[in-house]
Amino acid sequence: MIVVTLQRNKCIGCNYCVEVSSKYFQMSKKDGKTVLLNSIDNKGFHTLKTIEHDAGYFLEQAQNICPVKIIKVKEP
Repeated sequence: MIVVTLQRNKCIGCNYCVEVSSKYFQMSKKDGKTVLLNSIDNKGFHTLKTIEHDAGYFLEQAQNICPVKIIKVKEP
């Protein structure tokens, strides 16, 4: 299982995560910040747990490209 966490309130809206991982991220038309799709919000930390085979690659790409380092990917 892969667990990804997004600290959305610190997002600067650069869109890089969407460019490398549009299956898991999209930009909000409301405030211009990224949204972690199908995630659960817990006090500003949006968390998604997935078992999809290709998820790790795309989520790690998003983590690595984020200029403010607000995406964390864990593979227990």
